[in-house]
Amino acid sequence: MRHDDQHARFEQLIVPHLDAAYNLARWLTRRDQDAEDVVQEACLRAYQFFGGFHDTDGRAWLLAIVRNTCYTWMQRNRQHAASTSFDEEMHGAASPALDPQAILSRTEDTQVVREALEELPDEFREVIVLRELEGLPYKDIAQIAAIPIGTVMSRLARARDRLQQILAPRVKKES
Repeated sequence: MRHDDQHARFEQLIVPHLDAAYNLARWLTRRDQDAEDVVQEACLRAYQFFGGFHDTDGRAWLLAIVRNTCYTWMQRNRQHAASTSFDEEMHGAASPALDPQAILSRTEDTQVVREALEELPDEFREVIVLRELEGLPYKDIAQIAAIPIGTVMSRLARARDRLQQILAPRVKKES
């Protein structure tokens, strides 16, 4: 493929997804400048390997590169990335009366929701961002995160439960 053709194809298939790339990087790195750096690095990597991309939907492919670039960047630039292991007591089933979607719909202050998302461990935050903010199907999330679909579903359930635990006391204070 000629360089001009490859460049035009990259512009068509990848560039439209830069907002989603930044959104994911921002939620994972938690800082605007860091997210910009990660997206720039991810785009350079994507362009470098674009010759091997033979699909027609670049969104999941780009977001997988952004995700991997984020984690590489965080390992290189931070001593400890926020992560957690599963703790049945902490992550177990919560009260169905405090559904995170219901809390989100009742909460006027988006800052409260943003703060709650920031408190989630990386592996939970990434699946919530990809599913709820980017609207990706489980299959794409599994591909991006390089995990089985069942793991996507369990992380989403745990992330929603955790959000519920974080948001419930804050919503009660506002009421």
